Amino acid sequence: MQILQDTKQFEYNTMSKKEILNTDKAPAAIGPYNQAVKADRTLYVSGQIPLIPETMELISTGVADEAHQVLKNVGAILKHAGYDYGDVVKTSIFLSSMDYFATVNEVYAEYFKENQPARECVAVKTLPKEVNVEISVIAFK
Repeated sequence: MQILQDTKQFEYNTMSKKEILNTDKAPAAIGPYNQAVKADRTLYVSGQIPLIPETMELISTGVADEAHQVLKNVGAILKHAGYDYGDVVKTSIFLSSMDYFATVNEVYAEYFKENQPARECVAVKTLPKEVNVEISVIAFK
C-alpha cells in the first residue's frame, strides 16, 4: 500500500500474517467470533466466561470458581497458541458487580504472579449467559 503524505511517498508493509486460533481445550465460541486471533507476534484472546469446555456448562459455585474457570480457559487458548500467562501484556476484566473486585483480584494474582500485565476492571450491567466474570487478554511474544 502506498500513502502520499506531505508530498513524500511512504511504503507500508501489508504482508502481516493473521491466524485464526480455536481449540477444544477451551469453550467453543457462543457467537460469531473466534477464541483468538494472532497477528504477527500479538495474540488477541476473546472474552472468556466460566464455561467448562467439555460440557459447555457454566460454573455456578461462586465468583472465585468462575474466575478460576475463566482464567483456565484463557490459559488453554494461550497454550494452544504457544503462549503462556507470562506473555500477557493486557487484560480486560468485566464483572457483573464491583462487589466481586477483591475476590477476582485474589484469583487473578494466582495466575499473574510477576510482571503483571496492564489491565482494566469494569462492572457492566449484564454479561453473556448472566455470568459474573469475563476476561479477555492480549499477549505478545
